[in-house]
Amino acid sequence: MKIVADATIPFLKGVFEPYGEVVYMQGTEMRREHLMDADALIVRSRTRCTPHLLEGTQVKIIASATIGTDHIDMPWCRENGIYVQNAPGCKSGGVLNYFFSALYGAAARKSIPLAGATLGIIGVGHVGSRIELVARTLGFHVLMYDPPRAETEGPQQFCALDYLLENSDVVTLHAPLTEETRYMANAEFFAKMKMGAFFVNTARGEMVVEDALMEAIPRLGPVIIDTWNHEPNINQTLMSMVDIATPHIAGYSYQGKQQGTAAVVRAVARFFGIPELYDFFPVTDVAELEAVHLDVADLSQGQIASLFQYNYPIFTDDFLFRTNPDGFEQLRRDYRYRREFYID
Repeated sequence: MKIVADATIPFLKGVFEPYGEVVYMQGTEMRREHLMDADALIVRSRTRCTPHLLEGTQVKIIASATIGTDHIDMPWCRENGIYVQNAPGCKSGGVLNYFFSALYGAAARKSIPLAGATLGIIGVGHVGSRIELVARTLGFHVLMYDPPRAETEGPQQFCALDYLLENSDVVTLHAPLTEETRYMANAEFFAKMKMGAFFVNTARGEMVVEDALMEAIPRLGPVIIDTWNHEPNINQTLMSMVDIATPHIAGYSYQGKQQGTAAVVRAVARFFGIPELYDFFPVTDVAELEAVHLDVADLSQGQIASLFQYNYPIFTDDFLFRTNPDGFEQLRRDYRYRREFYID
């Protein structure tokens, strides 16, 4: 068995070596010639798994340590017998922490009260559903837009997109990138948002028409962007206009990386029949990175903001990115994974 793996996936080195050959390389540098005799490919979102990369190779399984699969040509893989496994939900805790740290941090900087605010969640899957639960605990009113769930579960708890945009004080994107969601946040979308409403994108950059967002910023409230069009060559003009800018690291928690790597290792192990790795999970070898419970009962909005910033000082990430906007990939590669915090 031969595996080609993204060298930046943590906790992976040494795991498969007893069972076969493992070649590590940067995900953006993977080429077809590297995969000709590979049986498995372990990637992140930076590797575009298209026919150009895969055709003529022996790859039988692609395991991606990511929530989404939009970097993989799924129809082509199905037609050509390549099994694909991603890691749904692995980054949900990290994105949850990022969202609330950014939201309360930006609100505190601009003295915007959040008590009783309405949060509009577009896409209520692994990440959106966790944000919904914490938001309700924190006293937010919540509106949800998720057509696939509404079709399956009934429309009662969901609303139309226009209604959400017109009535939300905070609009946050958590939908997968599909043909329906690509560039959904366009000029019409922003025109329907409330004056002064927050806009947050931690989903995919291609969900947003960036020119339309830049035109809308003067009438919006704080804008928080973690995912960008044309990464790593991001729109630095937009970056200069937003309140918080980060290099696609919202999900970069220690626990999220553990879960993502566990998912890909288990998938490859089960595909090739390596029972010793069926229940693999990376050891937490740094006590300070264990997840921590936060008790927010009876705290003021200011105290909650301070507590979130203490556990994840998001403005540090914002500062590091602004001082090195061309270092997008380096900042991601060298990122010091943060511990997650959770709220009951």
